Amino acid sequence: MKFASTRGQSPQIGFSAALLQGLAPDGGLYVPQQWPVLSHLTAEALPQIGAALIGAFAQGDALAGAVPEITRDAFNFPAPLKPLTDGARVLELFHGPTAAFKDFGARFLAASLARIPRDGTRPLRILVATSGDTGGAVAAAFHRRPGIEVVVLFPKGLVSPTQQQQLTCWGENVRSLAVRGSFDDCQRLVKEAFADAQLRARAEMSSANSINLGRLLPQAVYYAASSLTVRRQTGQSASYIIPSGNLGNSAACIWARQLGFPIDRIVLAHNANRTVPDFLATGKFTPRASIPTLANAMDVGNPSNIERLLALFPDAAALGRQVQAFSVDDAAIRARIRTDSQRLGEVWCPHTATAAEVHARLPQAEREAHQWVLVATAHPAKFREIVEPLVGPVAVPENLQRLYELPSSFDEIDPTLAALRSAT
Repeated sequence: MKFASTRGQSPQIGFSAALLQGLAPDGGLYVPQQWPVLSHLTAEALPQIGAALIGAFAQGDALAGAVPEITRDAFNFPAPLKPLTDGARVLELFHGPTAAFKDFGARFLAASLARIPRDGTRPLRILVATSGDTGGAVAAAFHRRPGIEVVVLFPKGLVSPTQQQQLTCWGENVRSLAVRGSFDDCQRLVKEAFADAQLRARAEMSSANSINLGRLLPQAVYYAASSLTVRRQTGQSASYIIPSGNLGNSAACIWARQLGFPIDRIVLAHNANRTVPDFLATGKFTPRASIPTLANAMDVGNPSNIERLLALFPDAAALGRQVQAFSVDDAAIRARIRTDSQRLGEVWCPHTATAAEVHARLPQAEREAHQWVLVATAHPAKFREIVEPLVGPVAVPENLQRLYELPSSFDEIDPTLAALRSAT
């Protein structure tokens, strides 16, 4: 199996090399050159289906034999599919170490990179831009792994105090940098760093954002597994409503459907950052500055993974036949958190609330015609500052409580490559 850049100007490479490089030399994202057919799979357990799904992409690679062990290590927590009283289901992806869906990809990537042989003359430096949950998940997954350094870039003042604690409490081989700018600035700095000869001379670099293939493929696993569960329970394909920002989680669902798993509709729930809904409506992709919202992990004005979607579906019309996208503002997020706490007995994080709001806006006939799954991307305790004024106290899981008690440390930098060079 080989992987090519979405921009077509870099050599094709194998699975391990794609994980190590993260971003292609031409600035593109790696995509598979062929799509295995996996519609015959029936196992619903995450480690087993993960070994089969990811193993199909690792065929012929040095890491192929280790994939079953890696998926057992990485997927050692559940992703339960829970029925709601309104007939929908919720896929809870917040039962990992940092209570966010990004634990799946981060843990798989860390376990994989730790097993890929390197020359050892330079450290492996993981650069990660985060608008909230990614940095904490990556820091937790790579913390104390020998020979690996992590640099987390987050936008100063644009993550919640709870999120900032999870980004900055690690120390040792994890450094946190508060960038005086937006998430898009953080993401741009990571891409610029990969093209910078001075930084590349100091360390072998990789990325743990959803631009990395090793983040996206593990996320396809829980869509594959849950879609098989829905088919077994109902005889029908699952339809998903996905909180969307940088489009990695959305691309993972699309890839799972591309592989033959029983997935029907895919609906993207965006916050006030409307780049993708506007693209599908107008046919013009117009990146813009991100807008701060309550669902801050989705505050992305120039989503990287649009390149992967357009590699499959080359224009807005083609993509629009595969997915729908809707925008939800902060007032609707607040109202949905309140309403569903009373109506369903469910407390959502602001991101999951965007999916719940989009589901509520669907025509009744459409809600009844499909087996809808709302994707719950984070535990509401990660957003206590937002959620508790609306619904009252939120219980904090034990794993998060431990992180809140650790000391915090970070440095501030300007949003320039020179500043990043000086800091690292």
